[in-house]
Amino acid sequence: MDNTQPRMRWWGWGEDGNDGPVEPGAKKMLTETCGWPKGANRPPVELDAVELPDDDLPDDSRARFDELLGAEFVRSDHATRVSHAAGRSVPDLIRLRSGDVPFAPDVVLYPASDAEVDELLAICRQERIAVVPFGGGTSVVAGLDAFRRDFRSCVCISLARLDEIFDLDEESLTVTVQAGVFGPDLEKNLQAKGFTLGHFPQSFEFSTVGGWVATRSAGQQSTGYGRIDENVFGLRCSTPNGPVELRTIPATAAGPNPRQMFVGSEGTLGIITQATLRIKRRPETTLPDAWFFPDFHSGATALREMEQDGLHPDIARLSDVNETEFGLAQLGSAVQRKGLNAYLRARGVAKPCLLVLRYDGRKSAARLRRAGGREIAKAHKGVSIGGSPETMWEKHRFSTPYLRDQLMTEGIMAETMETAAPWSAIEQLHDTIKREIETTMAERGTPALVLCHVSHLYTAGCSLYYTVFAQQHDGHEMEQWKALKTAACDAMVDNGATITHHHSTGADHAPWLPQEQGELWLRMLRAAKAEVDPEGIMNPGKLMNGPTQL
Repeated sequence: MDNTQPRMRWWGWGEDGNDGPVEPGAKKMLTETCGWPKGANRPPVELDAVELPDDDLPDDSRARFDELLGAEFVRSDHATRVSHAAGRSVPDLIRLRSGDVPFAPDVVLYPASDAEVDELLAICRQERIAVVPFGGGTSVVAGLDAFRRDFRSCVCISLARLDEIFDLDEESLTVTVQAGVFGPDLEKNLQAKGFTLGHFPQSFEFSTVGGWVATRSAGQQSTGYGRIDENVFGLRCSTPNGPVELRTIPATAAGPNPRQMFVGSEGTLGIITQATLRIKRRPETTLPDAWFFPDFHSGATALREMEQDGLHPDIARLSDVNETEFGLAQLGSAVQRKGLNAYLRARGVAKPCLLVLRYDGRKSAARLRRAGGREIAKAHKGVSIGGSPETMWEKHRFSTPYLRDQLMTEGIMAETMETAAPWSAIEQLHDTIKREIETTMAERGTPALVLCHVSHLYTAGCSLYYTVFAQQHDGHEMEQWKALKTAACDAMVDNGATITHHHSTGADHAPWLPQEQGELWLRMLRAAKAEVDPEGIMNPGKLMNGPTQL
């Protein structure tokens, strides 16, 4: 397989052939809340029709890249530039599908070693060329936009050829991986040897280890297996001022942990070329479980007690009323829904909230944890429905982003956003964010359907993940998105929550960083960046140097 070929289609999520229809029940729910554009058909333009800024890389710079990598791995053809010009945020998709792409790298470079990455950054520093690192291209926060600012040229450095998995330490339960390894390739390799990383973000099929580490990723099983930042024990990062190599150690008291400076740095300090990650042995069993609760409060309280009692379900996902109804409408038949609703009403659950759980590990231990979870769920009026809903959710968990592409073709915008807060603030936060989004969108004449679920658990709190649907405001899609994003983000930071739990910062969340982290901390980050990146070439306009407003 040629790893230099993009895994995702240029105009949307994933690969062709996986787009499913909007099911009648889900379409009915959207129509009742948002309305449905009559006769809308807005497919993406043809690739040749996409307009890009002109390539402005000096010939002598290109010659230096050709000499280092070989001309085959210095590419500036139209298709390559388009496929590396954007991530997969709503603004990215609006631009790509309309064919108006204002930011694009002049060339895409494909190094094959740490040394080549080091040398590329040295050249870019000498010639003041901006650099955007590229893994799988799944960013949803404008983390890949080729901003130039004061630079004439901008290159994209793809990590596609850094795809080796080596140094599996079975005693220490660690593996060292190059940054360009994709999730499925790593997991297949580990599972064949009896291990797992257990890191499954929704972007799993199309994202890379380097991208996970650079964005402080959390996977759908992170409650049990840990976020990526908890599992990085060593790493190597190429910077314009030379490489930083941080040895693999399980813990240290030698000052602040420098690994955590680079984890989540989003390419602004350098390019992470490899990481040593904690792994686990493949579980002997996986036990699914599912419950319906009469309200969001009851389910959230049950989850809090499960986590604080040390049960740590490896998957824990609680959907609110809207998301439960939409999920059942999209995945189940009308007959199934009617029978389920009758069953639940007979047990006092009129507006159900679905909780899916999974417990991994040795059979005896997993059964004990599940038994403890069931005891708590019953105490909070949960109605048990066995494990099949979790199994069905797991079957479809990587396919839901395709729905966004289909909806955009039919004139409906779909946006996602996430946050995290202490347990004591979760209910008010859930209601406040939902209300602010609904009010803002209604005032624009495009009422929204807002869904939410809890996706990750911590002793002190949990995350909330929102999905928002509304009719696209034809001709004003970008202004509509900015209004939605601003309303949600203001509600998050004004109520003590984080601006991002696992999507990272990029340029889209940067305006709220001063309120969350404080100006002094941002100045400290800029000082660190000035040490490793004196010319400021690394991923300009992101994180600590991002915009102050959308």
